[in-house]
Amino acid sequence: MGLQVGIVGTGAFSQSFIPLFKAHPHVERVVLCDLDDEKRAVAAARFEIRDTSPSLDDLCASPVDAVCLFTQNWLHGSQAVQALEAGKHVYSAVPPGISVTEIENLVAAARSSGAVYMLGETSYYYPGVLYCREQFARGAFGQIVYGQAEYYHDWDHGLYDVARWRGGENWRETAGIPPMYYPTHSTSQIISVTGARMTRVSCQGFRDTHEDGIYGANDWANPFSNQSALYSMSDGSVCRINEFRRVGHPGCVRMGLQGTEGGFEQTAAGASWLRKDGTRVEPLDDLLACTGQPVPGSDPMDKVTASDGTHLGVSAAHPVERLPEAFAGLPNGHAGSHQFLVDDFVMACVNGTAHPNNAWDAARYMLPGLTAHESALHGGTLLEVPDLGDPPGTG
Repeated sequence: MGLQVGIVGTGAFSQSFIPLFKAHPHVERVVLCDLDDEKRAVAAARFEIRDTSPSLDDLCASPVDAVCLFTQNWLHGSQAVQALEAGKHVYSAVPPGISVTEIENLVAAARSSGAVYMLGETSYYYPGVLYCREQFARGAFGQIVYGQAEYYHDWDHGLYDVARWRGGENWRETAGIPPMYYPTHSTSQIISVTGARMTRVSCQGFRDTHEDGIYGANDWANPFSNQSALYSMSDGSVCRINEFRRVGHPGCVRMGLQGTEGGFEQTAAGASWLRKDGTRVEPLDDLLACTGQPVPGSDPMDKVTASDGTHLGVSAAHPVERLPEAFAGLPNGHAGSHQFLVDDFVMACVNGTAHPNNAWDAARYMLPGLTAHESALHGGTLLEVPDLGDPPGTG
């Protein structure tokens, strides 16, 4: 029997994933769930999915094996706990929760249920992160001394529309969420490469005075559109994280990492591997470009690959040989990450295999951001970052 998957939320982001779950060879049935009857019906017709559900409550009471959350970002924590407590595996879009209590409850529910929880953190499969993970495993960095990661996304680049979709008539009240309540695109890059956790933080915030009033009165009592945090790491290194939402920049998710023997730099002009003696600077733009890759070993006449024999949107750094052939030509996004994330989750549910971005990883990605915001509210006070430990059997 294949996996039965319920997808909660049928908005634009969810629609990038519905075809992947439907096509995965280990998924037998997909159920679409949305509180909005019209949106649910339109999505079901578009993707030719027969089964639908009117609410998460209804879905949790149904026989689906897994629940995938593509709802408003401030709902993920409580909804994930509800599904885990109902015995469902959970895939969640970021962030995993928006308070320390929510993250604690999430980890507790993952531990007690024994079900798979996976955060759909796209940065884990960004080409630069894959490259750095490989270099780190080879020892090419030496000892890590400094890391930096950032997510720059100005409001003028589509965020107004996203906020209106998510927040409805009173969208400004929810739109002003602290940037450090959405840190995982940045923090996960460094943490997933080195395995070190963030232990202490001092953070500063930019007090926003834009006429749109988003960072005036809002549900979060948050005045900051931009936040910059400096962390101590458990491996002795230092890390800087920037979360900017009001910035004259085309936008990016990127990282840099410096060690005693080598380093990785990524800017708007490109990416490079560096050696301290200056004898070699290796440009990486061709390796990391997400131009798509052929499906390995496929017969070009195979019906799966006849129309498009590539995994779309991936780079040469992506291990496409592990992806299902059925994903060829299907949607991919966020620098080639979507297909890998779906496959990780499905295979973990089916085989019980270890997977990245579990609840304990999610806590280590998220808690540094929550603590950083608290620091910024107190003028940069140095604070300890809480830690919830390792998954059972690994610590």
